[in-house]
Amino acid sequence: MSKNDGKELKEKLFADNSNGWENLSDEELKNIFQFADEYMYYLNTSKTEKEIVQNSKEILLKNGFVDVSEIETLKPGDKVFYVNRGRCIYSAVIGTDSLENGFNIVAAHCDSPRIDLKQKPLYEDNNLGMLKTHYYGGIKKYQWTNIPLSMHGTVVKPNGEKINICIGEKDDDPVFTISDLLPHLAQEQMERKLKDGVQGEELNVLVGSIPYDSDEVSEKVKLNILKLLNEKYGIKEIDFMSSEIELVPAFKAKSMGFDYSMISAYGQDDKVCCYTALRAILEVNQPKTTALCVITDKEEVGFNGVTGMYARIFDTFALELLEKTGCTKASSLDKAFSNTKALSADVDAAYNPNFAFAFEKNNTAYLNKGMTVVKYTGTRGKSGASEAPAEFVAELRKIFDEAGARYQACELGRVDKGGGGTIALTLANRGMDVVDVGVPVMGMHSPYEITSKFDVYQAYKGYKAFLQ
Repeated sequence: MSKNDGKELKEKLFADNSNGWENLSDEELKNIFQFADEYMYYLNTSKTEKEIVQNSKEILLKNGFVDVSEIETLKPGDKVFYVNRGRCIYSAVIGTDSLENGFNIVAAHCDSPRIDLKQKPLYEDNNLGMLKTHYYGGIKKYQWTNIPLSMHGTVVKPNGEKINICIGEKDDDPVFTISDLLPHLAQEQMERKLKDGVQGEELNVLVGSIPYDSDEVSEKVKLNILKLLNEKYGIKEIDFMSSEIELVPAFKAKSMGFDYSMISAYGQDDKVCCYTALRAILEVNQPKTTALCVITDKEEVGFNGVTGMYARIFDTFALELLEKTGCTKASSLDKAFSNTKALSADVDAAYNPNFAFAFEKNNTAYLNKGMTVVKYTGTRGKSGASEAPAEFVAELRKIFDEAGARYQACELGRVDKGGGGTIALTLANRGMDVVDVGVPVMGMHSPYEITSKFDVYQAYKGYKAFLQ
């Protein structure tokens, strides 16, 4: 066998491990960068789950989707959506086949790690106004100090009035921060283990320092802050009790690198999959199998609650689709789910050269090599995993190959190093074939995560091919 024969044999038998940017056409490059710009705009205007759902709803409406409650009967080609409590949105394009034969689902989550306010947050400490917080999701707490934070959320009064708050995103807005201890005085702190370098009850946000002008009251700074909030929003201290207020990084999504090849932004886990899945279903027309895009909440804290995927609200939406297409048997929903194929659209950890010890290089995800296909998640001995059948993975490979959507096989880090889970198991428990397909992210769960523009575009292509 000649050397040239060996080269040809290697190209034939080895998996493609090349950098995705190589040998791209000018048109493909243009499409990738344009898509990335649109995605970054979405990121900058959609930092919380409610903002994602509201913006996604507006996009769906502009593209011919209607609220499912407005239609009595559904026919092939109809495009509908349903909003669950402003925190989840499910959209569908009705297929030509009976819905009892199943759906094609791409399901992502819109919640991201963040800092939430406690129910009684505001206090004063030595003439400084502070807010008590409770972090949400898995974070390295020290990463959230000494960075600009913006405040997003809703206050609901007993009379039903809702007040939306967004402070820190405009150029002339103030920002907030959690101040860490200066290194000169941090000898004792530096002796702590890294995970305890900043503790949960030390994540207090600095929000003001001017006292109310009166000699007759105490807590003058707190009073002045409440006065300002009352004047602008009409709220009192007790109104924090019925509020949902989040603190997120005030950073804007930006292109990263001399070559503009990457995206750095807060919350790409899992907004990158929300956006690519949403864009994919916009382009689905007259599919054989009914296509669903699911954007859900509460993944970062275990899928629970009325807006998490353990809730039966999604089932109610699926049942409504079945009933409005004439599938009204008692077994229709179970039949549909048992014939359904789903992608749990969630991100995976990208290889980080600074911390190579955490990755098994042969089975990790890499930037610029396409979307990730994760056959199983879980921890240690696949605990908590939902392992996809080989037959379904093979079917996906065929779909992605025919669409020219680049993909890579991976798992989350070295065995016994850690692990994690996704909403895949909540779908599998309903009887669906499901596999995790997402985008590699470097610095996941940090205030500033990194993705490759190439990979983001491949996810969009792959989701669109699967749904269609």
